[in-house]
Amino acid sequence: MDAIDKKLLNLMQNEIPIDKRPFKILGKKLFLTENQVLQRINKLKNEKIIRRIGGIFNSREIGYTSTLCAAKVPENKVEEVASYINKYEEVTHNYIREDEYNMWFTIITHSDGNLHTIIQEIKTQMNLADIISLPSIKLFKVKVALNFQGDDNL
Repeated sequence: MDAIDKKLLNLMQNEIPIDKRPFKILGKKLFLTENQVLQRINKLKNEKIIRRIGGIFNSREIGYTSTLCAAKVPENKVEEVASYINKYEEVTHNYIREDEYNMWFTIITHSDGNLHTIIQEIKTQMNLADIISLPSIKLFKVKVALNFQGDDNL
């Protein structure tokens, strides 16, 4: 990544404008064309530096339900189970921890019924005996913005 990529990543975390052509606006801030911005974004996506670009919404306010799941996955099945779980559009995060419950993932979906269906499908299809559903009781939202420039100018 060069200095422009780092500045672009900082802007994208904090300032994507709600506009028909947001990358044109970002380009003006970086003295780039819209096409140059899109080329840089595609390069960063191909390099797996950018995983996704999208808005963050209060899912509860728009009628969705969510949970954090913890699963006991045999070490020799971690890759297979992760791959299966990650096929669900409703899964937003999936990570490994060093614990008896070693795979943790979040599900956000339109109904409690669908939430339970997804968990049951994962248990059945992956032959997992134990997945714990840990829905939030009180929501604490933390904004994380990485500083790619190494200074105080986010």
